[in-house]
Amino acid sequence: MKKLNVTAAGLGWSVLERNGVKRIAGLEFTPAESVFPAVTCVAQASTRTGLKAQEHGMISNGVWIDDLKKPMFWEQSANLVKGKRIWEDRRAAGEKVGLFFFQQSLGENVDAIVSPAPIHKHGGGIVMNCYVKPYELSERLHKRLGRFPLHRYWGSLASPKVGRACIDWFEALTDEYDVDEAYLYLPTLDYAAQKSGPGSKADFAAFAELRRQLERLADLCERRGAELSVTGDYDITPVTLPPVEPNAVLRREGFFRTRSIAGRTYPDFYSSGAFAVCDHEFCFLVGERRNEAAEILLASGDYELSDELGPEYKVLLARKGSWCSYKWWKSPSEAPDYASHVDIHNKPGYDPTELFFFGGKTIKGTHGRKSIVAKSEGNK
Repeated sequence: MKKLNVTAAGLGWSVLERNGVKRIAGLEFTPAESVFPAVTCVAQASTRTGLKAQEHGMISNGVWIDDLKKPMFWEQSANLVKGKRIWEDRRAAGEKVGLFFFQQSLGENVDAIVSPAPIHKHGGGIVMNCYVKPYELSERLHKRLGRFPLHRYWGSLASPKVGRACIDWFEALTDEYDVDEAYLYLPTLDYAAQKSGPGSKADFAAFAELRRQLERLADLCERRGAELSVTGDYDITPVTLPPVEPNAVLRREGFFRTRSIAGRTYPDFYSSGAFAVCDHEFCFLVGERRNEAAEILLASGDYELSDELGPEYKVLLARKGSWCSYKWWKSPSEAPDYASHVDIHNKPGYDPTELFFFGGKTIKGTHGRKSIVAKSEGNK
């Protein structure tokens, strides 16, 4: 391996400032501007293409599929990311590239992949599993490492220590199948700052854990004679206000329609004039009446219009200190059955309250606005 590029979730410049460090694992960090929207899938797509969100098409952690009339979050197909990959010329010259724990990585034109890919059983429950390329290494790696701890990757049991498992799988695969350049995602800082707030005891503990993980990677790179660089994807800021609920407003005003089934309400995207696809601090509006819907929401004073992605996209930012909930129901009895569970693929919006059991509490950190992140120059 010649180079390892690490994307560290939530590694904002403010994280280093409140911890009083600018150097980690021999790397000197400097501030840099994040992508917009500043969320996981957008940042990872920009890393792979060098393009802005409106150019590669991943404008949030979810996409609106107009032919299906459906928002879909955390889909894995690499075809969702448009544009030439930054490694294409190097691969054409014979170099090998690996992608580890990136979203939208399945089917990507690289030589090595590891990505969480659980099997959802028909009768309920999940078989924890990783998608591995080269495929012939899959069974051997699963036997060596066991099942990937996906319950620590997201949800109420999420832990900063899951980054250790990400490194385990990266190291194990590249031990057997080396690549010239690797891209590794570490979710280590993501949970504590969202769940307990930036600057909380849990947040400081998560940073200490990230330092240990980066030191481990630095040692690995030194042994292999490889360059290491680390970049944050967004900064997590405090939540000081209740979430805004654009779809509750749009439902009340007749733009967003629902169906009542056994006393619960579910979206009717086919007859809705406008719907807000919500993701952390922002949402984007879809539907034939999205311009009218935007005017209604902006008039409330709870939102501001962003023109960062151009006129093609109707992107609204929640008021500072708040975030956008996908919620449209008036009372808990009206909520769809998936609302109180971890169900990242069925929910038509991102739901950070999944970090709590039964979604019973509110988050204390959010992101999405353009922010200042930490970036190293590499350990050359």
